[in-house]
Amino acid sequence: MWGICSRTLVGMAKTCGIARPKHLVKPVSATRVAGRYLTHQRGLPCLPVPPLQQTCERYIAALEPIVETDELTHTKKLVEEFQKAGGVGERLQKGLEKRAGNTENWLSEWWVKVAYLEYRMPVVVHSSPGLVLPPMNFSDKPGQIRFAAKLIAGVLDFKTMIDNETLPVEYMGQKPLCMNQYYEVLSSCRIPGLKMDSVVNHAKSSHPPNHIIVVHNGQFFQLDVYNSDGTALTAEQLCVQLNKICDASPEMNAEPIGILTTEHRDRWGRAYQTLIKDKTNKDSVSAIQRGIFTLCLDGAMPHVSSELYRSCAAAQMLHGGGSQWNSGNRWFDKTLQFIVGADGTCGANYEHAPAEGPPIVALIDHVVEYTRKPETAPASMGALPMPHKLHFNITPEIKKDIEEAKHSINKLAQEVEIRVHVFSHFGKNVPKAYKMSPDAFIQMALQLAFYRMYKHSCATYESASLRMYRLGRTDTIRSASSASAAFVKAFDDPSRQNKEKADLMENAVKAHRAYTNMAVSGQAIDRHLLGLKMQALEENLSVPAVFKDAAYAKALHYRLSTSQVPSKTDCVMCFGPVVPNGYGVCYNPMNDHINFAVSSFTACEETSAGRLAQAVEGALVDMRALLEQTPKAKL
Repeated sequence: MWGICSRTLVGMAKTCGIARPKHLVKPVSATRVAGRYLTHQRGLPCLPVPPLQQTCERYIAALEPIVETDELTHTKKLVEEFQKAGGVGERLQKGLEKRAGNTENWLSEWWVKVAYLEYRMPVVVHSSPGLVLPPMNFSDKPGQIRFAAKLIAGVLDFKTMIDNETLPVEYMGQKPLCMNQYYEVLSSCRIPGLKMDSVVNHAKSSHPPNHIIVVHNGQFFQLDVYNSDGTALTAEQLCVQLNKICDASPEMNAEPIGILTTEHRDRWGRAYQTLIKDKTNKDSVSAIQRGIFTLCLDGAMPHVSSELYRSCAAAQMLHGGGSQWNSGNRWFDKTLQFIVGADGTCGANYEHAPAEGPPIVALIDHVVEYTRKPETAPASMGALPMPHKLHFNITPEIKKDIEEAKHSINKLAQEVEIRVHVFSHFGKNVPKAYKMSPDAFIQMALQLAFYRMYKHSCATYESASLRMYRLGRTDTIRSASSASAAFVKAFDDPSRQNKEKADLMENAVKAHRAYTNMAVSGQAIDRHLLGLKMQALEENLSVPAVFKDAAYAKALHYRLSTSQVPSKTDCVMCFGPVVPNGYGVCYNPMNDHINFAVSSFTACEETSAGRLAQAVEGALVDMRALLEQTPKAKL
């Protein structure tokens, strides 16, 4: 769409981090608290439309570290023309302001459509993040079943708060945050289309579902998780049911229907139409889509060294390892999938359209803590019905689609290099000791690492939460700034004094913090520029020249697509790069260490996830050393 690169846009939408509540929240009401959620939502401000001149000025500033001087001169002329009085920019700005006055959020509907639903690459790797939990304390089938049962019970415990609208409201500083995304995660699913997908949320239907989907050996089962009186099944009852499922699916399915969800969206859209022509297939697919969430009971991972364990686990969470491992033991269109491996490898994968990372991580933090509760003595149990196996009639055409999907996911899995790296020298404690934002400090380490590898700065994306506003999603923190460029160029220059380098580091960290504050306040440039383009489409206007400019394409070519996703649990989220020669970098800063997940594509000879991970380690160590060697920095 006019040079909006959907591949880049989905990168913009990567998960963003905010402070988590410090305690495990518990259900506080057995009955629905009418109107609590709506009352909170109505009290939130609407997303503002930034002033046009402000965005134009900040756009030029954002280009300075990443484009050549002659390119910048050309772009300045285009921007001046765009924003002149009575010009097209002013017309689009007025249209956007009018839209803002008539909608709850002028951006969110456009954003979900352009960044996700119209995006046609596979959701696997390219859009959906994975989450890697620390290895759990079991290594056999009974342990896997016990843990999975407690996990289900933990999700249902969290669901009680969603159903009752008793989730504690989160805050960013003193500002309450939009809680809408929590209400979009369970019982929802993406539906493939021929040109554009859709998302359905069955939690809001007149008959919300009372089942989850369990996948084992590529076979799907509908498991009712509530008794007839509305109470949730206990962990002991869930164990019984999960054992029944495993006993009923002892062999790997040769035609794993779930692998179709790994395909390019257009191919999957066509295969989907073929699949649901059959009533049995349609009913089975509907049951999957309606499920509260999906539980994937995986086989053990390939055996790897302890050093590579977390990286291999990340691959399982991100794409399943290919058809020979667990890629067919998934339904990647499902908003939330928990993955429990027979060897203690656990995590999750989520479809990104309904939510960002923080609600997912809050749910997972709750569930992990719930699974650690001591087990109670099993109560006497009555007979439970057999979980319902979902059947599929595989025609030759569907079989062909499955074989093509196997080939595609195997190729994609081989093309992704992912490295989970635990930086153990220090955590957020060190930048805090120097009164620096840990996130800004880590972002500057990424800038330094990239510069050391490539000798230039690049367009860098970091997610900023817009949840201070009703239905807010994300905007872009542009981590590459004039201040960061000055810092990285000086850092390894032997002619510069340590004090000057430390001052430049401090300036870069402060500039990043300032941009972050600007972004979470709805005053960043990227979503505003997107809105102006979308408004031109709405008004059937030709594309303004500023959006056809080579500098604009360069600004959206995020070789570093990054996100901080903090968690109480010692986990890390992971996602793929958003451009062929780029990196995906997600990190969870703990107090005394930092978990990084770095990804790249093997087809690009310029990039290496392992090299960047090592470069980030070196940058962080060297930045701390500089602070220690510079007396002023110890204030």
